[in-house]
Amino acid sequence: MGKYTREDITRIAQEENVRFIRLQFTDILGTIKNVEIPMSQLEKALDNKMMFDGSSIEGFVRIEESDMYLYPDLDTWVVFPWTAEKGKVARLICDIYKPDGTPFDGDPRSNLKRILKEMEELGFTDFNLGPEPEFFLFKLDAAGEPTLELNDSGGYFDLAPTDLGENCRRDIVLELEEMGFEIEASHHEVAPGQHEIDFKYADAVRACDDIQTFKLVVKTIARKHGLHATFMPKPLFGVNGSGMHCNLSLFKDGENAFFDEKGDLQLSETARQFIAGVIKNATAFTAVTNPTVNSYKRLVPGYEAPCYVAWSAANRSPLIRIPASRGLSTRVEVRSVDPSANPYLAMAVLLRAGLDGIKNGLKAPAPVDRNIYVMNKQEREAEGIADLPATLKEALVNLQNNEVISGALGEHILEHFIEAKEIEWDMFRTQVHPWEREQYMQQY
Repeated sequence: MGKYTREDITRIAQEENVRFIRLQFTDILGTIKNVEIPMSQLEKALDNKMMFDGSSIEGFVRIEESDMYLYPDLDTWVVFPWTAEKGKVARLICDIYKPDGTPFDGDPRSNLKRILKEMEELGFTDFNLGPEPEFFLFKLDAAGEPTLELNDSGGYFDLAPTDLGENCRRDIVLELEEMGFEIEASHHEVAPGQHEIDFKYADAVRACDDIQTFKLVVKTIARKHGLHATFMPKPLFGVNGSGMHCNLSLFKDGENAFFDEKGDLQLSETARQFIAGVIKNATAFTAVTNPTVNSYKRLVPGYEAPCYVAWSAANRSPLIRIPASRGLSTRVEVRSVDPSANPYLAMAVLLRAGLDGIKNGLKAPAPVDRNIYVMNKQEREAEGIADLPATLKEALVNLQNNEVISGALGEHILEHFIEAKEIEWDMFRTQVHPWEREQYMQQY
């Protein structure tokens, strides 16, 4: 994943015996979609002339507005290493454009670029993201369907033979490195069957592309090992859920705008204003960073996931942590995000929340260095610590009532996102769950 010209792509495709190209994009719910074309259509694709039916994609357009064009980002060219048997498959990630040549406002990737322009208007040149996505590995049954049987009983940083997912995780890392990822760490997480692979930070759009590619690689390689990888936030009761901590930093002409050698905690005023914006808008952006009914089963006390809106440099119970590194590595870690989030939308709302703090000169509250999990409600209220939403429904109400975060999505995405998520909530709300039968069938 580097800088490519169309000549580079054509040459590499011929040298690598590429037979098909996937033109990839992401729908509003964060699902990867693609139009696969044979090599004979590559030139047409590179001329931005490949069309698809937008009315068939979740949250895009009505049938009478269906024509959409795929504009490939040449720098996302990658040949998938695992597809060599009958000619390789490559991919290009695309932005979605309307027939009049303007970006489609329902395209999450283009929407993130819109918010990045707001950042640039404030004088910043880069918004960097270092994600830490976690996932579970479950065994497949004889029919190739996922079971609830975990692949190991390991814990945090365990090794084989306790961590039986080690070989699978190692193969995932090798495939990612072959595709150009710079892997920084790979380890077993706290819960049995839970894993984390961290890769180098990048600018926001590239990092979101990487997250989508990462999910695809993890699921593909896991299946080769007879396993099912899931990024569901809380697949099992009674153990830690999967998060995707997001390490964020703003840069201005190569300098980290969050670092001030003479500031308290060596944080700049810009960093504190950014933190203040994130705290102010946290209960509204949670619907986007934690977008499923299941997300809120993770955001509960006792499992290391944040439930409360506060920040600290000293402990891991608040929403925001400031890791110890300084200089160019100074960053704000938002810990509530989970891997079911559409990364492009999540970054749009987090960036706009932080920019709201900078634009309006908001003051961050004092850091909370106590363990918030052991504080009672009165103690939290005295410290001004709000709770994150407890359900998807509550989060959706907060989103709709917040102009800053609603504006980060734009009218089209907001309308379709709310519609899809209200349907999801209503399906959950009206379903009868096994827990209810266990509790009430005999009692009543």
